[in-house]
Amino acid sequence: MARQQPRVLIGRTAAITGGARGIGKETARALLREGMKVGIGDLDLATAEATAEELRRALPGRGGNGVDIRAYALDVVDRDSVRAFVEGIERDLGPIDVFDSNAGIMPLGTFLNETDESTRRQIDINVNGVINCAKEVLPRFVQRRRGHLVNVASMAGKAGVPGAATYCGTKHFVVGLSEALRGEMHHAGVDVDITCVMPAIVQTELAAGTKDTRGVKKVTPEDVAEAIVEALKVPRFDVYVPKAAGVANTVIGVLPRRGRESVARAIGADKTLIEADPSARAGYELRASESDPQLESPAQAKSLTP
Repeated sequence: MARQQPRVLIGRTAAITGGARGIGKETARALLREGMKVGIGDLDLATAEATAEELRRALPGRGGNGVDIRAYALDVVDRDSVRAFVEGIERDLGPIDVFDSNAGIMPLGTFLNETDESTRRQIDINVNGVINCAKEVLPRFVQRRRGHLVNVASMAGKAGVPGAATYCGTKHFVVGLSEALRGEMHHAGVDVDITCVMPAIVQTELAAGTKDTRGVKKVTPEDVAEAIVEALKVPRFDVYVPKAAGVANTVIGVLPRRGRESVARAIGADKTLIEADPSARAGYELRASESDPQLESPAQAKSLTP
């Protein structure tokens, strides 16, 4: 079988939610290096604007013309805000070719100690936010008969991890939604790609204080960004970061329930989140708790960027 020629990304337009920090920021950097135009959205507009300016100064762009990146206020829980984000990018940078649904939060703690407010925030942002973005951008892709939707899920979307029950549930939803959307795009006969990104624990503020898992090292935001670029050039659905995690998931997945749980205990995966250091996570947990979509305005809240 002939090897698929990588797609050329130069000149295409990308939108990234949760683009002010972490994975979103590094994905923006990686796409700009590929010659793409990038719009980043975040609840924390000031930080998003600072990120855009930092990347604009750090990257020379192609042909000496500088990079084209814009920052926009975005609350993924608010459908009108998502629509304004999409319309703003298409007005300023051109039709969106790639939409990276990256925004999310991960408060940790046992399910029985989780507040109703934390549960609601996780579902609003990690579930409803992804739905809002897909519902706004996919009709445009279908009309143009092309486009690429990237949903950032997690390895937690393939297994239940103690200490993050609701978070795992939201990421299971993202995986399932992405699989169903892939099937619907195929049924519609349009050239719209769906990619589901499933990183292991990423070295960002979101993962502060989490314990290491034996045999599975934490990855960096740059690792995830590189994997996304690869999936845009040669489209595929399942993107595990690191790639070895996908192989491990397949192998472990054929084991019976007791076998899978024994492996999890052997490598310490059952303690990774539930025994996270609260003091190391204090800053992130506070920021996540203040990132409440029911606040009166984005100016009263912090960023939702993983």
